[in-house]
Amino acid sequence: MAIVDRALTAVQTLASTSLCGIIHSIIGGQPLLILGVSEPTVIMYTFMFNFAKERRDLGHQLFLAWTGWVCVWTAILLFLLAILGACSFINRFTRLAGELLGLLIALLFIEQAIEGLVDEFRIPKGQNPKLTEFMPSWRFANGMCSLVISFGLLLTALRSRDARSWRYGCGWLRSLIADYGVPIMLLVWTAVSYIPARSVPKGIPRRLSSPDPWSPGAYRNWTVIEDMLNVPLDYIIGAFIPATMMAMLYYFDHSVASQLAQQKEFNLKKPPSFHYDLLLLGFLTILCGLIGIPPSNGVIPQSPMHTKSLATLKNQLLRNRLIATARGCMRNNSSLGEVYGSMQEAYQQMQTPLIYRDRSSQALKELKDSTIQLASSTGSFDTPVDETIFDVKNEIDDLLPVEVKEQRLSNLLQATLVGGCVAAMPILKIIPTSVLTGYFAYMAIESLAGNQFWERILLLFTAPSRRYKVLEEWHPSFVETVPFKTIVTFTIFQSFYLLVCFGITWIPMAGLLFPLLVMLLVPCRQYLLPKFFKGAHLQDLDAAEYEEAPALPFNLAMDVELGRKVSDAESGEIFDEMFTRSRGEIRHTSSPRISSSTATPARDTKGLHGPRLSLSEKAYSPRISELRGTKSLSPSGRRPNNPRVGEPGPSMLGKSPQ
Repeated sequence: MAIVDRALTAVQTLASTSLCGIIHSIIGGQPLLILGVSEPTVIMYTFMFNFAKERRDLGHQLFLAWTGWVCVWTAILLFLLAILGACSFINRFTRLAGELLGLLIALLFIEQAIEGLVDEFRIPKGQNPKLTEFMPSWRFANGMCSLVISFGLLLTALRSRDARSWRYGCGWLRSLIADYGVPIMLLVWTAVSYIPARSVPKGIPRRLSSPDPWSPGAYRNWTVIEDMLNVPLDYIIGAFIPATMMAMLYYFDHSVASQLAQQKEFNLKKPPSFHYDLLLLGFLTILCGLIGIPPSNGVIPQSPMHTKSLATLKNQLLRNRLIATARGCMRNNSSLGEVYGSMQEAYQQMQTPLIYRDRSSQALKELKDSTIQLASSTGSFDTPVDETIFDVKNEIDDLLPVEVKEQRLSNLLQATLVGGCVAAMPILKIIPTSVLTGYFAYMAIESLAGNQFWERILLLFTAPSRRYKVLEEWHPSFVETVPFKTIVTFTIFQSFYLLVCFGITWIPMAGLLFPLLVMLLVPCRQYLLPKFFKGAHLQDLDAAEYEEAPALPFNLAMDVELGRKVSDAESGEIFDEMFTRSRGEIRHTSSPRISSSTATPARDTKGLHGPRLSLSEKAYSPRISELRGTKSLSPSGRRPNNPRVGEPGPSMLGKSPQ
């Protein structure tokens, strides 16, 4: 982050991330929230530097002192927002604003990646153009080498996400690559960059450049408080204007990141603390401003990714305990009901006792109908059961609900390790700049998964004869309930607004207003859009995750009709298939386990609770046959009811209302 002409470098960025992260992990209300210097903060500081360097009474020397006053004003506004309960309006931040901000950040990452690759073909500012590595031929060689490294890192990092499904390698190796593929690829491509070291000039490929934290002049940031009183009074008062924009940005970004880190689908046990965390963010902002480093706030998508990784950890711990319990019961010749009851007890023993949480709510899911039916048909329901009836490893994946290992240690460790990178700056200088360029592109592409805004953009470019394929895959519910013309209109509006927000970041001073444009989407969604879109359509297009009706792929219903067997995922793959949206929202794409669609024999089911829903009732998409031009019924022989729109009518995908 060599922004603002070296007034702020990677050292200050890492120091801010580490300092704020450590404090928040210890005394923060929601320690699952990850803090860091976000891309919008970098943009704000860039605009403020461009403003300050053109003022003789500010300039480069008083820039950090002036931003210190900006941070003071920002903190005061954050205090007021926390005291006045502004976080109570967090539910008004719908997908419209959240996904637009997510795609805006993705565009900014792509912009940084493109600028980085273009700069590889140029002579860096302040460098001697007569050096060998800056000759036209070597500049071209450096640029082409950077393209190979950047795209190599991007493609291999994207490929490593699916390592658990590879056919090659043992399970632990595939899991290691899937969990840590990006840092592994970073090391691999850094090593690759040294292969032609003896046959090329020293500066090819170019590597990170940042001052060491102990080099002369590096301490000026930490004593910026001494210069704050030298800032002219009119600039101290004027700092309130950019502070207002930063406060709005932090209020939105921090609150939404906190909201996504503790979604209802994660089943967190500890309550949220939006206002306290916003108050703490105000104190952290003042602290960062006084020591001359950029403030850190809750970041997306790192925060929900952190919660998701802890959900995987909790799942593995519970799974191992339940497998041991189930097999121990089988060795003692226990029946199916006794095995299930013992696993229920073991599950509750591993739960954190909280006085405000009902113990009865901490329970495993019910057994599959197919398992109960098989045990009943073989007479093994009340007699000793073995793994031919109850497949322990695969069945337990169905029983475990999504839970998170809630603690403060992981956040504290990651913030501490980031702080360690400050001392390891000489080592970080061996990383090529093209590796970071590829990483920026990876972050942009990674954030697109599950973004409905992005999915609607792709839908606009899908050939009409191929749109039925959308229904064959996992798709949002609006595809089946909203006319195509309405989808197009809504997407064009959102795209235009995105381009306005992105374009304003290119305007020197007006770029400070881009947080205001994002915040204006809240009243726009509440008061303006209902005048142009029907309420039901707008609800489907901009529904919160918990408001959406499930829409499953047509292929899954066909698998049931043809009697196909869906393979069970191994441990850890369940959460690999639970993608997050650009804002981090959970998108359930894990393979549902097939439950019997036939009636279960009336037998004693003591200890087995909860209603069961057959797959034929929830996996059928009635519109796929219409788009294909065929007539088809559900597996039960009846046309299924759509819970959102009543009886299914003619397909709206690709059609316009009359």
